Amino acid sequence: MANRKGAIRRRNVEKILLAAESIFAEKGFAGATMNDIAQLAELPKSNLHYYFSTKEQLYREVLLELLELWKQDALCFELFDDPRVVLTTYIRAKMTHSRTRAHGSKIWANEVMHRAPVLGTQLSDSLVEWTKLKQAKIRKWVDEDRIASVDPAHLLYIIWASTQHYADFDYQIELLNDGQALSDMQFERAVQSVTSIVLRGIGLEA
Repeated sequence: MANRKGAIRRRNVEKILLAAESIFAEKGFAGATMNDIAQLAELPKSNLHYYFSTKEQLYREVLLELLELWKQDALCFELFDDPRVVLTTYIRAKMTHSRTRAHGSKIWANEVMHRAPVLGTQLSDSLVEWTKLKQAKIRKWVDEDRIASVDPAHLLYIIWASTQHYADFDYQIELLNDGQALSDMQFERAVQSVTSIVLRGIGLEA
């Protein structure tokens, strides 16, 4: 019985977070309402307040889940040592989430552009140390002459900017693609293009 209740809770929380991600991205924090989110999640509004007492708490939880998602995308830095494998895997993961979780990317961008008013020091405490570990790995590759000399921070910035562009500016991409979202084939070409440009920029064959 407890396992069943736990499964129901996890399923409901997941539905709420995904619905909230969409509503917050479309309407912003101020414009979004708990009723909007409940309708999209197809749950009674009382259920939302059972799991999340306030809109602020729900918004924070959406951001924290996104932070964990971005961290999971970078697990390849710990699992592999070959720079080509690590960066190819990382770029594909980031590109995939830009396509499947575009709303989340927009919420994250908005939070960061406004200097993290919700996450505050929680963002800096988590993101700074996490990023330093990734930079150390890149610096090691440079020191071992496995990639061209590059500033680790700027390499990460380039990857983040190029991959998240496909989420944050998806409307612009559609406009420039005859008003259509990228097809599976077009998206695959985009992944390969971004990967090739990054790898060749640090002296690796794609």
